[in-house]
Amino acid sequence: MPETWQNIAKRKEDERTSNIPKEWLLSTKPSPNLNAVIDVPRRCGILRENELAITEEYDATDLVKKLANRELSSEEVVTAFCKRAAIAHQLTNCLTEIFFPLALSRARALDKHIQQYGTPVGPLHGLPVSLKDTFAIPGIDTSVGITSLTFSPATEPSTLVTTLLNAGAVLYCKTNIPQTLMAMDSVNHVFGRTLNPLNRNLTPGGSSGGEGALVAMKGSVLGVGTDIGGSIRVPAMCNGLYGIKPSVGRVPYGGQENAALPGSGRIGLQASAGPIAATLRDCELFFKSVVDSEPWRIDADVITGSWASSGPPVQGITDSEPLRIGIMHTDGVTTPLPPISHLLSQITEALRPSPKVEGINLDLISLTKPLQSLTNNLLYTDGGQHKFDLLSRTGEPAISWVSQRMKPSPPKTLDQARELHARREKVAADFLSVWSGAHPGLSPESSLSRDSPSHESSAAPTGATEATWINQGLPSTTTTTTSTTTKPLDAIICPVAPHPVPPIDRWNATGYTAMWVLLDYPAGVLPIRTFRAADTKLEIPAKQQQQPIGSWDRENRKLWEGMDRSVYVGSPLSVQVVVPRLQEAKLVRVMGVLEGALEGLRDAERGGGGERSKL
Repeated sequence: MPETWQNIAKRKEDERTSNIPKEWLLSTKPSPNLNAVIDVPRRCGILRENELAITEEYDATDLVKKLANRELSSEEVVTAFCKRAAIAHQLTNCLTEIFFPLALSRARALDKHIQQYGTPVGPLHGLPVSLKDTFAIPGIDTSVGITSLTFSPATEPSTLVTTLLNAGAVLYCKTNIPQTLMAMDSVNHVFGRTLNPLNRNLTPGGSSGGEGALVAMKGSVLGVGTDIGGSIRVPAMCNGLYGIKPSVGRVPYGGQENAALPGSGRIGLQASAGPIAATLRDCELFFKSVVDSEPWRIDADVITGSWASSGPPVQGITDSEPLRIGIMHTDGVTTPLPPISHLLSQITEALRPSPKVEGINLDLISLTKPLQSLTNNLLYTDGGQHKFDLLSRTGEPAISWVSQRMKPSPPKTLDQARELHARREKVAADFLSVWSGAHPGLSPESSLSRDSPSHESSAAPTGATEATWINQGLPSTTTTTTSTTTKPLDAIICPVAPHPVPPIDRWNATGYTAMWVLLDYPAGVLPIRTFRAADTKLEIPAKQQQQPIGSWDRENRKLWEGMDRSVYVGSPLSVQVVVPRLQEAKLVRVMGVLEGALEGLRDAERGGGGERSKL
């Protein structure tokens, strides 16, 4: 008789528990009524003073310098983070695979190398790096929380795993995800539910929720997630961290376990891998270390080019013209709740006096409103049947999120897929007018309103005739005011979600993150401040209290109206920053400029993050 899914899950849980050394187990578990567990590692007595210093006083950028200079050994750094990860797991259930002895063996080998040769192996020499469960490491399971995939260790590494190891990183654990990877809470029947260490009543996000919780607990100094709808950015928002989704092809992605048939992403949307960290400069450390290692030599889908080449010159970095930042307040599908709208208004006001940034109100509803439906269709071009087939092999039921939102369906026909991609191409072409500054939705206060004829005339032409194309590119012989109203846009600021960090299983809309996957734009999460008691007093403006826009908007309002809003107090408030395709280095630099310009809004201390790090 085949083994039941319950027995398989129990065996896997026993294996995971046995991989935590007994001396690293908490003597007593915190009360279930204790919501915030972020400071338990410091108080529990398991970590020594030097281990507290290693895990709390330095970011990854500091640590790689100290490791390269032999001020710290890899063994002592890895030991500190293994111990803290074990503590974090007991509090938040964030880990899936634990292989501390292998990590310590590698750390000792790296220490021996640098002692013998005097030089580090690579830019991440000796640094512990945690990975989302989807990454394959030889000898380690890659079950992604599905019982039928357990006890089947990987034989080949994911290409990013190879890249990180070649850079000198030490891998020591993998982190929790939702069943099927398609939920915004990280819960499955194999490993259970991950909790948010800032407030265990709130979601840690998904699908890289285990990474978010672990990095917030300082059980990891640099985590790696994947993102196809918001799976890096949502956990970053929920845990008060930085997280960046690059464009497809910037970071190696081959050899992932996605609970999908190989090649499925080619006919729908493709995921990408990126960092989750407590400082912005650690995100750049990840990208520079990976991109400059020439990963296209081991992953055929990675584009060539150095890290520096992914960042065109950015205004505002020098004393020349300021950055032009468009502030997008709504996608036209789900109206942000009052604290999110208020945050965007605060950002608008904070940027007004900055000499480095020109803030511009951005109305893109005509472009963004159709994107959620298109994105959802492209996410499920294969019908999701393979995910349910994996569950059926052991009779494993779907978690509630999946059962309520996903049903297996016939895959899209070739013509249906072609039509969806044709619509995607049209949207991508239309969005170019936003970056050129010609879209009528750009309305800086210093210019005429977007309803004025002179502003409308600045929009890109919709077509060409024989009378126009023959002079294309030649110097103009007529006088026009267009050049004064069509300055290029550097970046977009928008919500990560239309609501604050919600209670468990209450995440509503993914439209604000998923649209940038559809367009393949790099997008990063910038923590701003925490939710304060005064924010609970904000109400939906009377002019917005009419009929909700649709079902997503209706559900979103339930997270404010009739809610005990005090649950949000102390949770992180963040925004997204978006730049054109394949301009990740520019994104990091823009986020750095914004970080400085918004210093007055930012909290001195955020859960999960330390002091901000200027680039």
